[in-house]
Amino acid sequence: MPWDDKFECMGEEERERFQLERLRDTVRWIHERVPFYRRRLQEAGVSPDDIRSLDDLHRLPFTVKNDLRDHYPFGLCAVPMADVVRVHASSGTTGKPITGLYTAKDLDRWAECMARALWSAGVRPDDILQDAHGYGLFTGGLGFLQGATKLGCTVVPTSSGQTERQIMLMRDFGTTVLCCTPSYALTIAERAQEMDLEVRSFRLRLGVFGAEPWTVAMRQEIEQRLGIEAHEVYGLTEMGGPGTAFSCEAQDGLHINEDHFLPEIVDPVSLEPLPMGERGELVLTSLQKEALPLIRFRTRDITRLRREPCPCGRTLIKMDKVSGRTDDMLIISGVNVFPSQIESLLLDIPEVEPQYVLVVRKKGYLDQLIVQVEGKKEVYEAGSEKRAEVEQKIARHIREIVGIGAQVHLMDPKTIARSEGKAKRVIDERPKD
Repeated sequence: MPWDDKFECMGEEERERFQLERLRDTVRWIHERVPFYRRRLQEAGVSPDDIRSLDDLHRLPFTVKNDLRDHYPFGLCAVPMADVVRVHASSGTTGKPITGLYTAKDLDRWAECMARALWSAGVRPDDILQDAHGYGLFTGGLGFLQGATKLGCTVVPTSSGQTERQIMLMRDFGTTVLCCTPSYALTIAERAQEMDLEVRSFRLRLGVFGAEPWTVAMRQEIEQRLGIEAHEVYGLTEMGGPGTAFSCEAQDGLHINEDHFLPEIVDPVSLEPLPMGERGELVLTSLQKEALPLIRFRTRDITRLRREPCPCGRTLIKMDKVSGRTDDMLIISGVNVFPSQIESLLLDIPEVEPQYVLVVRKKGYLDQLIVQVEGKKEVYEAGSEKRAEVEQKIARHIREIVGIGAQVHLMDPKTIARSEGKAKRVIDERPKD
């Protein structure tokens, strides 16, 4: 049974009526209250009264990340600052951060979306949930905290870092649910092994992970190492944080909270809408935000949408796991390469650990991809001949599957920096000009 079957299992006609009403309200709200949007709507030749069906969504202008940066910090706020009860910001390390603004109702709705996500993963009021996402301006930690609190379980807000302490508390408190980034879950599993502790003997049974893209292969690796069932929550600062979409017991895509977010897929080059089932860039429109509603926000995430029956009973549309980002895509010697492609390939190689970095350089006029990946201890200790064999095996797979040549360096165990938050997987050293 879903957390809120009224919305999660809503029929098509009722859902579309609800979405259209909220879309009209949102367009009217921003037209009246946000000068930037009033100007953009006028330039597009659209007024709030022109929104008569969901198909009219495509008449509205796009919003991009630079629009938020250009109006930093509060230029797109649709309510008086006296009504804003919290400010979050993106975890980016360069340039101005992206701010997220919330009224009290916005926080309640965010908690509702996260409660749905956690419930869908199997979290229940009698669980002890360890929230190892970072706290502070980053939306992750507090988003999970709010959802878990609304759901009614016991929350241990450890934040990220202090990995040995995380493991100690997990054991001593009897943690049953772990929430963090998927890369940090692997760091926890690895550190526990170094401490000669068997996490699989703990009470831990579920993991709910988010904040960075991860492959099915990585999910399976986490499940095997921690002895848990792993679930995913998708979200982004611009839409209010985690809780936009979530996995269910079917583990086949992520359900989007359609009463809060109206999704579409567009061609990332032409920006034309694509039919259901085609892969492209995910675009989201917020339907119930007060402080910072965004219309047709280009997420840059590559996925596809599916409207199909789900064994869990939810009628919410599904999105595939994000396969990459249009702004993270590497173009190497004319070939489009997503880091997730390399990750999936590496996780199929039994001789290596799921710890890697991709380095891109210029060699003369040509691009050069260097894959640094840790070898397992027993492989590394087998000697240089064995290491060369594994490096050649990986390079051959990359050429066969991705279509480019790569230098593969098998690294000493424990030499690649571990992540306590979002993992940095790509270092592009090519000249910017």
